[in-house]
Amino acid sequence: MNLANKLFKGDRVIWIIFLSLILISAVEVFSATSTLAYKRANHWDPIAMHASFLLFGFILILILHHIPYKLFPGLIILLPFSALLLLATPFLGESTNDAHRWIGLFGFKFQPSEFGKLSCIVFVAFLLSKRQKFTDSQVFKWICFGMIPICLLIFPENLSTAAMLFVVCCLLMFIGGIPFVKLAKLIGLCLLAGLVLAAVLVVVPDKYLEPVSRAPTWKKRIVKFMHKSEEANGDTYVINDDNYQVSHANIAIARGGLFGKLPGHGQQRDFLPQAYSDFIYAIIIEELGIAGGLIVLFLYVVLMWRVGMIARRCDKLFPKFLVLGCGLLIVVQAFTNMAVAVGLFPVTGQPMPLVSRGGTSTVLSCVYFGIILSISRFGAGIGNEDEDEEEDEEIVNSEQLIVNSEQLTVDSEQLAVDGEQLAVDNEQ
Repeated sequence: MNLANKLFKGDRVIWIIFLSLILISAVEVFSATSTLAYKRANHWDPIAMHASFLLFGFILILILHHIPYKLFPGLIILLPFSALLLLATPFLGESTNDAHRWIGLFGFKFQPSEFGKLSCIVFVAFLLSKRQKFTDSQVFKWICFGMIPICLLIFPENLSTAAMLFVVCCLLMFIGGIPFVKLAKLIGLCLLAGLVLAAVLVVVPDKYLEPVSRAPTWKKRIVKFMHKSEEANGDTYVINDDNYQVSHANIAIARGGLFGKLPGHGQQRDFLPQAYSDFIYAIIIEELGIAGGLIVLFLYVVLMWRVGMIARRCDKLFPKFLVLGCGLLIVVQAFTNMAVAVGLFPVTGQPMPLVSRGGTSTVLSCVYFGIILSISRFGAGIGNEDEDEEEDEEIVNSEQLIVNSEQLTVDSEQLAVDGEQLAVDNEQ
């Protein structure tokens, strides 16, 4: 127990949420990767790879939550670095599902957009913490100067990630006290640009959109979501290429019932192309039921509540905004994944943090948790109770040792006096 207390510092609730999510992830990813396992010589390869990323992320958390939050502004250096990688990705990156999101470096593949997200959150939190030294207009302009280029660089290959990062940064600016009028103008301008883009995609013929790698995919998703392109033939529901993913996700959710079919007994994992990633929530509901789906939802809700509590207990502005940014990024992405799985949102390709199978996404999600735990420990003073008790005990023991030493000195002096008195008595 003492070893666990020394190893796991910071907010215990955050630790419980993290461990619960990775446990659910290990079980459900192992079940959902059945289609990948059939293609491998060793059926343990998919889950072994995922487990290795989780283990590496866990080690990062153990390191990060021992690092004081005062060192985290140094992560801003990732901003220009990720911008350069995002610029190079369309030309040097690997194409997956008609998108260049991955880039290889020294034998490893990663998504530069994930580093762009982390650096943007740290950048926005740092500038918001300096509002007292600069005007609101200056802070707002500098934030836009760093945030908008990253979002624009992510946008062509990963629209949903760019939109999510933009929303989280705007929420941070709103919480940080940036005037609502400035935010409203920025959001309004972006919404107008989005509507114009959507209209152009719908109107322009497909043959003219093909040179733009992701444009045809965007158009299909917009049209499919707006018009619900399922084809009905009497009372028969027709599954076609346009509604294939959403249809099988709905079937998985419908089959789940209250307590599900239990892990390993789901059927739709064999039909959903991204059952272990984009549609992991549908598989969770099929195998763990509505109860399991609500538990996962509850974990993310509690995470956001706990992050808010940590932020309130922070005396400094930087850790306050940074912990809120990390929490918002995790929770907004999780809610987006859930909304897609249940048909409330167009298909976006956003994985569920810590639960979906992934590499860069999983590791960076662990980094966010490590930052949150570090701030809870060094910024909010949560989770250091054992250390404080040990320090108090050491102080008490030291004071007691000093008292005992003084008493020993007094006893020695008294013994010397008694010895002198005895000598005098003997002479007499």
